[in-house]
Amino acid sequence: MHSFLTSFVLALSLFVQSAVSQESTAAPTTTGNIDISREVLAAKLSPMPLARIEVEVQGWMDLLVATNTKSSENKIAELGGSPNADLKSRLIAEQDKAVRGLGAALEAMKALGGDPANYEKYIAASSGLDLSDASGFMTYATNWVTSEEGGIAVAINLVKFLITLFLFKIAAGIIAGVVRKAVDRMKGSSDLLRDFLVNVVRRITFFIGLIVALSMLNVDITPFVAALGAAGFVIGFALQGTLSNFASGIMILIYRPYDIGEVVTAAGTTGKVDAMTLVSTTLRLPDNQTVIVPNNSIWGDVITNVTGQSTRRVDMTFGCGYTDDLQKTQVLLEEIVKAHPKVHVEPEPVVKVHELADSSVNFVVRPWADTADYWDVFWDVTRAVKDRFDAEGISIPFPQQDVHVHQVTAGTA
Repeated sequence: MHSFLTSFVLALSLFVQSAVSQESTAAPTTTGNIDISREVLAAKLSPMPLARIEVEVQGWMDLLVATNTKSSENKIAELGGSPNADLKSRLIAEQDKAVRGLGAALEAMKALGGDPANYEKYIAASSGLDLSDASGFMTYATNWVTSEEGGIAVAINLVKFLITLFLFKIAAGIIAGVVRKAVDRMKGSSDLLRDFLVNVVRRITFFIGLIVALSMLNVDITPFVAALGAAGFVIGFALQGTLSNFASGIMILIYRPYDIGEVVTAAGTTGKVDAMTLVSTTLRLPDNQTVIVPNNSIWGDVITNVTGQSTRRVDMTFGCGYTDDLQKTQVLLEEIVKAHPKVHVEPEPVVKVHELADSSVNFVVRPWADTADYWDVFWDVTRAVKDRFDAEGISIPFPQQDVHVHQVTAGTA
């Protein structure tokens, strides 16, 4: 029994060695057609095990070495005065095809855990261009441009890239238009929210289009996306202030304390809101200066929406002298205010004695008007009060102070 097991193990060992020997000495099957496309070659290599692929790699390697040897012999002949241009062109084309085939085999080998480093070094050393050889360079360039995996493939991929970008740009505009109309139909929506959503949708759509377009160029976008994630973390840490403005911009969009076109007082600045991003708000001052205020400064401070309501109360103060008739002055102020065409009847204007000041008796005059007519009412009423007071003999005191001088004569302590 023991001898039988020994014989069985010995026979099995010989069988395995024989199989391995046959595998290692097997001839490559994919090098018979040097014009084979890279896609077809990859398809033939895909079901093969690593040992078999190594045989194919060596076969393509031998083919490349043989081609390089012939090229060297032809170059020696050229140096000896016997050039053969046709042979040179043919060998350059064969070298390019052999490198392409070897490259496809090495990719299959690498996918199964093989080490193609030495082969890749040989390819890099043997396929360099000799720019001093004009004819060789032109032959190589022509072969690359006309090859399906060279210039033609690059041109097709570039056209696909441009078409994809163009289509996604159009799609971004269409989608942004749909979002704009949808937001406009929403009750209570603001221009700020609408513009924000439209810009976000447009940029996200175009960014997706850029990623799809890059894939048309056979660019591996996985490292690109990973790099974006890492860069986002670093940039976010470095730009904490900007992120604070970003968060404040989101809060402004949600709570909508103001909208585009409204006049606000924010962060100590009063102006008309011209534009807003997630980082800052642009205000246009009455003298046409443009001020850009960080959103964090706005959200962290008191916000006064000057034109947030359709009507406003116009607050004015007028004074008369202590010797003037108060009843006459009050009636006169009421007539002036009620006579202005832009002053509202309701709520009724308020005209009252407000303060016994140092130099005058002050009246508060508070009519209501449309927000757009605020300054017209303010300026017109102020001018009318001055004219009527002068005509009616009512004084408008100016600040004054009595100074009592105490004289000290000589000899008086």
